Amino acid sequence: MSALADIPALFSLPRLGRARGAVNAALGIGLLLALWWVGGWIVANNDDLFAFADFAPAPTLARLWDMIVTGEVLDMSGPSLMRVGLGLNYAVIIGVPVGIIIGRMKRVNEVANVPFQFLRMISPLAWMPIAVMAFDTWDGAIIFLITMAAVWPILFSTAGGVRRIDPAWLKVARNLGANPFHMLFVVILPAIAVDVLSGIRLALGVAWVVLVPAEYLGVTSGLGYAINDARDTLDYARLGATVVVIGLIGFTLDYLCMMAIKKFNWLREDH
Repeated sequence: MSALADIPALFSLPRLGRARGAVNAALGIGLLLALWWVGGWIVANNDDLFAFADFAPAPTLARLWDMIVTGEVLDMSGPSLMRVGLGLNYAVIIGVPVGIIIGRMKRVNEVANVPFQFLRMISPLAWMPIAVMAFDTWDGAIIFLITMAAVWPILFSTAGGVRRIDPAWLKVARNLGANPFHMLFVVILPAIAVDVLSGIRLALGVAWVVLVPAEYLGVTSGLGYAINDARDTLDYARLGATVVVIGLIGFTLDYLCMMAIKKFNWLREDH
């Protein structure tokens, strides 16, 4: 009994110190792999599902390694990253200025709030028929869908950050003779930098989720196309490997956003 009672202490802060986070992360990954292995074993031993046995960790990871060595991962990831990057870029160009305007001008916010909330609640994929008709290329349609998905978190996060700016900062800036240019670039943008980056992080997560179904359109490249192609050819090991690639890239992008937020956050707390 004493040995069992000591198990929680192994994961306590005093015993593990700085390694606690890494140990817990490794534990989470191990549990995920174990669940994946159990699921693969169940599928492989089910007469109705055994055809999907290549979803199991061993064949999926073996195929993933082959895709890395042959450069297939880079080939399928490049177009998707380009589309997400352009979509996020347009979302920032639209969302940050509009967010600052509705955050600073109460009347504009009152007029725009209901239309913006209405548009925000429409699934980005619902715009797919309009995107196909409005754009000459499939890439243009996909980038439009990603922009529609990403613009709202950036816009509302920016507006919220502007509203939280201490009015005393703006008053002091005016008393010191700041013109609108100085007010924007010296006071407002530095004050809302973390809010904007947090909005971009949320927008990236939404855009990355929308990307795969958006790439089911007429393109012949990208991660979504690879998923669709693997499904059509019944290559389930490749399908599983592509899912892992999507998860790894998405996790990496989110981690980079988190690091940027920490870098620009001058109100760090001690933990």
